[in-house]
Amino acid sequence: MKKLLVLVFSLIMVAVLAGCGGQKEQQASQSQAGGDTIKVGAIYNVTGAQASLDGPSLNGFKLAAKEINEAGGVLGKKIEVVSIDGKTDQTSSTNAASKLVDVDKVVAIAGFSDSNYALAAGPIAQKAGVPFVTSGATLPSLPDQVGDFFFMAAFGDDAQAYAAADYAAEALNAKTAYVLTDTAMDFTVNLSAFFEERFKAKNGADSIVLKDTFKTNDQDFSAQITRLKALSTKPDLLFISSGPSECGPIVRQLREAGVTIPVISGDGFDTPLLVELGGAGANVDTYFATHTCLTSDAENVKKFVGAYKAEYGRDAENAFAALGYDTMYLIADAIKRANSTDPKAIRDTLGQTSGFKAVTGTITYADGKRVPQKSVSILKVVDGKFTFIKEVTP
Repeated sequence: MKKLLVLVFSLIMVAVLAGCGGQKEQQASQSQAGGDTIKVGAIYNVTGAQASLDGPSLNGFKLAAKEINEAGGVLGKKIEVVSIDGKTDQTSSTNAASKLVDVDKVVAIAGFSDSNYALAAGPIAQKAGVPFVTSGATLPSLPDQVGDFFFMAAFGDDAQAYAAADYAAEALNAKTAYVLTDTAMDFTVNLSAFFEERFKAKNGADSIVLKDTFKTNDQDFSAQITRLKALSTKPDLLFISSGPSECGPIVRQLREAGVTIPVISGDGFDTPLLVELGGAGANVDTYFATHTCLTSDAENVKKFVGAYKAEYGRDAENAFAALGYDTMYLIADAIKRANSTDPKAIRDTLGQTSGFKAVTGTITYADGKRVPQKSVSILKVVDGKFTFIKEVTP
């Protein structure tokens, strides 16, 4: 009996020691796999209608991570970007956020240039207590709608719409306007509402002479153009609130129909598709408000433009590339100031960001708000190129 007890005890000890050894090996393996990196999630719509905005933004985000790692990383660790394509689909965007927080265990998430997709993915990160910084979504109520882990790196739609209205009234001397809105997107609906509010404040309640609509993926705008041309008194300005896929066809068809009235819009026009699909029509008095001018002489802009071209072999396509770049640096700065990879600590230091110098302007989250106040650049299409006209701070 005594021998049996000794034998049983010995077997138990062997099992315990083996288990401890296995646990140590597992911990060592986990440490080796993730201990020298900081995982940051990125959800961008690199396929679908948003690709011309989100593709460059993801490129900028990855470029910034590469630069940070080459400079020594953050807290002695390398940034590992875990990227998932949102596919310009809300369900795919939600699933991507769930994977990043549940499987990949990222410490923060960035992404999107449109509010619809940020609203789909943001609540997943909020529930998990993981900071989400949208690089290009601009609905100013987003942080309040999603929660205290949600931040915007870009200005709000109110800022760019007000800037467009101010420029139209003051520089283009527009007293009346026609407004065409894509009703399928929160971004475009809100952009038009803010523009109308500001334009009417400057020119009177009757200054909007006609409001018309279309929906994302529409490609024939002949009915809208017919109604516009039927007006007895033509407006001084056309405000076109659209996403990237429709801006070129709208401008082309307007000009082909003989409508030469100046067109102005928001950052949905800041895409190569404006010129690619708009053709010669895009060169006829076409303006838009956006986040920065990539032909600026500012040192940080020139540095970014040069680095982007060296990395990808082409010029940065639009300001969304710079927004992605800024967002990665913004997150890395928060991790560094927090001296921690704990998501809550990162959230807290993000909220304390003040005077952060970015390519697209200075970022400060004032008075507990998570929407930065930034200047707006007005650009014009000249000979197929986006040309800086003026900086406006509404």
